[in-house]
Amino acid sequence: MRKKVFLWNMDNFSMDTKPEEHTNFITDIRFRPNSTQLATSSSDGTVRLWNAAERTGALQNFLGHSSHVTSVDFHPKLTEILCSCDDNGEIRFWTVGQNAASRVSRVKQGGTGRVRFQPRIGKLLAVAAGNTVNMIDIDTDTSLHSQAKVHTSEVNCICWDETGEYLASASQESVKVWSVASGQCIHELRSHGNQYQSCIFHPRYPKVLIVGGYQTVELWSVSDNQRNVVAAHEGLIAALAHSPLTGSIASASHDRWVKLWK
Repeated sequence: MRKKVFLWNMDNFSMDTKPEEHTNFITDIRFRPNSTQLATSSSDGTVRLWNAAERTGALQNFLGHSSHVTSVDFHPKLTEILCSCDDNGEIRFWTVGQNAASRVSRVKQGGTGRVRFQPRIGKLLAVAAGNTVNMIDIDTDTSLHSQAKVHTSEVNCICWDETGEYLASASQESVKVWSVASGQCIHELRSHGNQYQSCIFHPRYPKVLIVGGYQTVELWSVSDNQRNVVAAHEGLIAALAHSPLTGSIASASHDRWVKLWK
C-alpha cells in the first residue's frame, strides 16, 4: 500500500485514495503552494503530479532519473517549478506541463536523501546527502557556505523555519539547527538512543522544534534547551507535518498509524 496516495479530509475525516500508478514505494509527498495539486516521488524512479480535488490518476509523470527518487519539493513562489533528487546524487528541476527537466545538477557527497526549498523566497535549496547538509543557491548552483554541514550518521530529515533563516537536520544521534547567515550549527539536541527520524518547526511557536524518534515525539525549546517527551506511537515516527492555518501537527509512524495533534 505504500505505492498509493491516501488523502485525509481534515474537515470530515473521510479518506480517499489515488490509483496505484507508482510501481515501487512512495518516498516523499509535497503539496504545491496555494493549490490542490501535489507531487510524489518514488523508488520506481519517477515523480508524479496529482490533483487532490479530483478523482483521477496522475496529471503528469516526470521521467529522467536513472535511480530511486528519494525526495521532491515545490518552489514557494515559482510554484510551477519543482525539484527532485535520487540516491545517485542527481538533482533535477522540472516545470509543470513540460516533460524534460529544465536543469540537472549533482552533489559531490553522493546519494541524496532530501531536498527542501527555502520558504517564502526559495532562493536556497537545502540538500541532505549521506551525513551532510548543504544550502545551495539555485541561481548560481553553488553552495552558500563552502563547507558542508556534517552529522556522524545519515541525515534522515531536514526542515526550514518559517522565516528561512534557520535550517534543522535530524539524524539518529542528534538534531542540529544551522544559521543560514553563518552556516554554523547554533543548537544541538542529542538523542540518547532515541533514533531521531523526523523534525519540523512548530507552526505557532517558532522557537520550538518537534522531533520524531522511536515511539515518542519531543518538543524541544531551542532557546533554553528544554524538552518535553510525549508518547506518540509504537514504532519509529518517520514523518511529521504541520498546518500553519490550524496549528495542527500530523505524525506518521512505522506502526501504520497517522495521528493528528493539537
